[in-house]
Amino acid sequence: MTSVAVIDVGTNSTNLLVVDENGVELARTITSTRLGEDLHSTGVLSHDAIARTIDAITIHIATAHSLGVTNVRIVGTAACRRASNTSQFSDLLTEKTQHVLQVLTEAEEAELTFSGALRGLPVSNEPTLVIDIGGGSTEYTVGTESIDTFASIPFGAVTSTDSHISSDPPRPEDLTNLIGAVADEIDDITREIPALSTPMRTVGVAGTIVTIAAVELGLHAFDDSALHAMVLSRDAVEDVFRTVATEPLALRIQNPGLTSDRADIIVAGCCILVATMRRLHLSEITVSTRGLLDGVAHRARLTS
Repeated sequence: MTSVAVIDVGTNSTNLLVVDENGVELARTITSTRLGEDLHSTGVLSHDAIARTIDAITIHIATAHSLGVTNVRIVGTAACRRASNTSQFSDLLTEKTQHVLQVLTEAEEAELTFSGALRGLPVSNEPTLVIDIGGGSTEYTVGTESIDTFASIPFGAVTSTDSHISSDPPRPEDLTNLIGAVADEIDDITREIPALSTPMRTVGVAGTIVTIAAVELGLHAFDDSALHAMVLSRDAVEDVFRTVATEPLALRIQNPGLTSDRADIIVAGCCILVATMRRLHLSEITVSTRGLLDGVAHRARLTS
């Protein structure tokens, strides 16, 4: 095995994980780049969003090199799958950094996120549902040691903000419409995958869910030990939702646990989680601060 750096190019953020040959974490950095900004309406990655994202990737690569790690993997998810000009972004990235972007399929993303999400959580012989609310989509994956099935819906914190929330604070009818639209999608996928309706351990990953947990705890600074494996009740999720959804951005941003780069999209993210927990009758979820980065890093170490 060898040390590896993984860069996850998401719709909302561009994140870095560096691990050594033993899997010990050397660095983990989250950077908001909004690659998927306006993607819902335009269908393309904007020039500014591409520039911001490549700048962040360049800094992440430099961080990896400063730690003595040259094996760098760059993966892209929903925004890269959806945009019509991803090849332009990929070509410019290679030109600037000499690294290649690998755009993951929905199935690859689900498998790697599932693997990463369970790292550091108690082993279970029973099926687990992993919920991954990203910037551009939300994935639902069921499995034990590996995935058995997965489904994706085209609602994420960034794209749902663009499509459904246009006022500050959000209008109640817009929130109701978004929750209803997500619920309809969940109804469709549960008919195709009945296992999603079966009670099982449920794990939530990625920025929206971790942020909701941080707000519930009132954390003034990120605390992995408090957040990873935290049990987040549906009542707590509904409470955070009511708080952030009724506040204008200027007040919302003052909530401990809510970072400035997520305050404008957290309401849509809450709508997705609220709709999910209501429709799947989930009384609680277990928070995981691990995810896609960890799954890609683990696989890269095994195959390097």
